Amino acid sequence: MCGIVGYIGHRPARPILIEGLKRLEYRGYDSAGLALVHDDRITIRRSVGRIAALESKLDDKGSDAIVGIAHTRWATHGGPSEKNAHPHVSRSGRIALVHNGIIENYRALRTFLEQQGICCVSETDTEVLAQLIGHFYDGNLEQAVRDALHEVQGTYGIAVVSADEPDRLVAARKGSPLIIGIGDGDVSDPLPQAMVLTAIVITMAVAGFVLSLAYRSFQLHGHDEVADDVEDARIRELAEADVASESYEDTTFSDSGDEVSE
Repeated sequence: MCGIVGYIGHRPARPILIEGLKRLEYRGYDSAGLALVHDDRITIRRSVGRIAALESKLDDKGSDAIVGIAHTRWATHGGPSEKNAHPHVSRSGRIALVHNGIIENYRALRTFLEQQGICCVSETDTEVLAQLIGHFYDGNLEQAVRDALHEVQGTYGIAVVSADEPDRLVAARKGSPLIIGIGDGDVSDPLPQAMVLTAIVITMAVAGFVLSLAYRSFQLHGHDEVADDVEDARIRELAEADVASESYEDTTFSDSGDEVSE
C-alpha cells in the first residue's frame, strides 16, 4: 500500500520526510523515494527495497531544503524498479509528484501526451499525471494541478512541488485520504502517525479539492471550475476510443478503506 508525506516549513525537510516514511512502513511497500526543492532545482532520490536503501543514497544535495515530498510504493502498474518508484517528474524535471490511487484513464492521457511530443519513461499511471501537470503549467502550479485533475478519471491523493515555485506545495484528493497537519510555525501533510511536528490536524474529508500550502498559510479551492477546451474534448475522444479492458483486481484497501495503487 502506498504512503505519501510532504513538508513545507522552516526546518530541513529531509529528516522529517524520512521519519514520516518510516512511520508508514506498516502499510507495506517495495520501493521508496523523495523530492527536495532547493537552489532552483528538484533533487530526486529513489530506491527499490527498504527505506534504509533510500537513506544510503542521500548526500549533501538538498540537505538544506525546507520543502519536499516523499513516497512508499507497492507496485501495481509496472514492477518494482527505480524508474517506476515515486516521485515522478514532468518532462522539464521541474515539477515532481507523489500519488496514492488509480488513474483509470491513464492510457488515453498517455496517448494525448504522446501526441504533444511528451513521452513517459516509466510504466506507471502516476507519471502520466506528473507529465500532464507539466503540460498545463504556465507559471501557476495550483492552476496546472486543477487543470490536469479536470482530465483525470479515478482516485488520487497527491502532493506536488515545483522548482519554479519553491515556496509552495500543492495537494489534492479524491477517493484517497489526505490529512494536513499545521504545527507551530510549520505546515506539513503526513498521515497522523507521522505527524511529529503538528499542533492542528485538518482532514480533507471533501473530495475534489486542491490545497495550496505555503509557509505559515494555506488556501483550499475546488478544482471543477476550469475551461472545457479542445484538449479536454480530445482526451475524452481518446478515452472513448480506448477499447482495451484492464482489470483492477490487484487493487487493495487498508483498514480505513483507502483505495491504493502504484
